[in-house]
Amino acid sequence: MKISDFLTPADVVIDMRTSQKQQVLQELAGKAATSLGLQADYVASELLKREALGSTGMGNGVAIPHARLPMVKRPHGVLARLKPPINFDAIDGQPVDLIFLLLLPAPPDADQLTALALVARTLKVPGMLDRLRQAKSVSDLYAAMTG
Repeated sequence: MKISDFLTPADVVIDMRTSQKQQVLQELAGKAATSLGLQADYVASELLKREALGSTGMGNGVAIPHARLPMVKRPHGVLARLKPPINFDAIDGQPVDLIFLLLLPAPPDADQLTALALVARTLKVPGMLDRLRQAKSVSDLYAAMTG
């Protein structure tokens, strides 16, 4: 599995301006919902339920909000770079500027776990965060993430 299997250039947002975690999740949920033909409010609600269990802010300015949805047949991602960074209750207390939202099938299957692990691993590759932060366009950001 590759990130390009569940992330398209149409699902990449650059320099998104928002000031609150809930607002960014709702906007990104709307984008994902449109791509998948789902209700945006439902997707946002499921993402917020997951966040209530514990922040998906993994440190170093990165968050991977995710939710399992019964009507999702395969993983689907949305990548956003925020400007400026926002408080996301991240594990290291630092603001977040890179968000990879992931919608996954329910019940969990091997692909789902692979997709989440793949995103997390990719974001930890040395130099990756710098490349994502320095991307000048949506296509540059997509290319950096999908390698």
